Amino acid sequence: MNSQNMFTKLTAIIVDDELYGRENLKMIIENYCNEVEILGCVESVVKAIELVNNCQPDVVFLDINMPVLDGFDFLDEFGDRNFMVVFVSAHEEFGINAVKVGATDYILKPINIKELKLTVKNLLCLKNKKAKETRVNEIDKVVIPATHGFDLLDFDDLIRLEADGCYTKVVVNGGKNKFVSHTLKDFEDALPKDRFFRIHKSHLINLKYIREYSSLSGNFITMTDGSKVELSRRKTPEFLLKIKEVLKTI
Repeated sequence: MNSQNMFTKLTAIIVDDELYGRENLKMIIENYCNEVEILGCVESVVKAIELVNNCQPDVVFLDINMPVLDGFDFLDEFGDRNFMVVFVSAHEEFGINAVKVGATDYILKPINIKELKLTVKNLLCLKNKKAKETRVNEIDKVVIPATHGFDLLDFDDLIRLEADGCYTKVVVNGGKNKFVSHTLKDFEDALPKDRFFRIHKSHLINLKYIREYSSLSGNFITMTDGSKVELSRRKTPEFLLKIKEVLKTI
């Protein structure tokens, strides 16, 4: 990522049940951390959940000890959160738990300005790193090793992949199938989970190319190229749920 494409700003909210705690942190950020825009300050977990859902901040500066629901209760409400968390607390004994719940940083009160500025710098680095990874994923291509180099295939070129010992057979849409010296697990890890599904220990399929599923005389999925692949009984419930999730997008 070149410097012209780098983010230089962060949006944030402050969650602290004490008025002084909220206003003090807001004042310090506004005076010393120009990279951060404060979208709002709230005094409870309930209001914080609403504010996050409405504003979608990059980072939440979060107190831990709050009445009724605390900072950890707040994080429990977000199974797959898309914001970074910085705990701001007068109690250092929560540090281990903060690490366990994936906090980006942990700042002790009273706030050290130099420490806060370093935290903000790290937050910006993480935001830019995530953005770069997202752009790479948007390429929507996979590298297939070839005899004298490699082929670069679109995800939509792949109908299915089949394990063959330490090799993988790659069934290509409208082209010649390929045998690659990588395991099926290698491909499973590399390909997007919202588009490819491991239906069997030997089969990974592109959900876009499913033609039919039938449990008569076995448990099989027919692909658009006419191939019939086995769906394991163990994977069937997960597969059916997956199909319901993606049905409107494929």
